[in-house]
Amino acid sequence: MFSSRRELRRILPDLREVDGFFFDLDGTIMLGDRLLPAAAETFSVLREKGKSILFLSNTTTRTRSDCQARLQAFGLEAHVHEVVTAAYAAAVYFTELNDPVVYPVGEPALIHELDELGVRRTEDPLRATHVLVGMDMHFDYARLHQAMKAVRSGAALIAANPDPYCPVDGDVIPDTWAMVKAIEAASCAETQVVIGKPSDYYARKALEWSGLPAKRCLMVGDRLDTDILLGLGSGMRTALVLTGVTAKSDLDTSPIRPDYVWNSLGDLLEALRFDF
Repeated sequence: MFSSRRELRRILPDLREVDGFFFDLDGTIMLGDRLLPAAAETFSVLREKGKSILFLSNTTTRTRSDCQARLQAFGLEAHVHEVVTAAYAAAVYFTELNDPVVYPVGEPALIHELDELGVRRTEDPLRATHVLVGMDMHFDYARLHQAMKAVRSGAALIAANPDPYCPVDGDVIPDTWAMVKAIEAASCAETQVVIGKPSDYYARKALEWSGLPAKRCLMVGDRLDTDILLGLGSGMRTALVLTGVTAKSDLDTSPIRPDYVWNSLGDLLEALRFDF
């Protein structure tokens, strides 16, 4: 329990200065099939106070609708327009280019987001102008060969996110960057663009879709190198929660310094309920 207004300010800025709350998903709100402590109550209070909410995920294995359904299955109010994924942001990125033809490496969710926005794609590596790489749980030698062939033929290598691994309940599993590095090594080329957190592109789009200035937003997440770095790089306030991949001891050696460190969303909930 907060004992003073000064202690509250140490934990969270004046809520009158924060209109938008941006949340990572895995490790922040849920872990696998488990909703993390105080999440439901926190979002209920934020909704009551009329705060804007965005769910910012680096996932490429779930569509925005999948993420919405997952949140709703936990009993949380969520709307598709509040969800931003790396897969969706990547699809938007390609709509802003001049007639790209994409060779995708990834799960069906990544393909779905490209198709939904009418992005042309191909399975012929020699026709591709870009290779888009997301997490691919069926990544094999044949897929590596085709992606390598596309890049060596002039296609730009695009990473949907820079995550080397993804936290799951009781474990971590290889993520997008593992596939990206394999393609880089095979093609003797470097990734030209990274779409997901903490990229400037992702941050700009999230702020654009929120309609809010960065200084009025708070980024909440469990990863220093994606969530917190995205917030710091774009001028948002940042809060690290210790319910995911980052331990408190990691702060001793990291140059990335969040504005606030919370044990869980319970600290935010207590601040939201504090009368100030």
